[in-house]
Amino acid sequence: MDSKKFLGTSILIAAILVAVLIAGGCATKTGSYDDLAQCLTAHGVIMYGASWCTHCQAQKKMFGPSFEYVTFIDCDKDAADCNAAGITGYPTWVINGTKYEGEQNFYTLAKNSGCIENLTGSTAK
Repeated sequence: MDSKKFLGTSILIAAILVAVLIAGGCATKTGSYDDLAQCLTAHGVIMYGASWCTHCQAQKKMFGPSFEYVTFIDCDKDAADCNAAGITGYPTWVINGTKYEGEQNFYTLAKNSGCIENLTGSTAK
């Protein structure tokens, strides 16, 4: 009887823990990289890409929900903007008039844009 009671209590505790973790994840409205993403945009940084581009998807995933603050131009939808900017591959980041092709890490983006003060220890990859 004690083992059944223990098992029932353990299952209840596990269920409560899972519910709290799920609720906590849903309650988070800000991304971990909001400050950096907002700084990039404030400094005129633009990421050019396409929805089908796996490297672009990786960059979006790197920022997580904070990507909503990054200025992103989808070259399939805004081909004229991409052609005018001379974009030939995806992703391409334009920072202070310089093109950086391919996936870029947080440190490179922050350093080249002047957003280094917005880089935390966890984003310095």
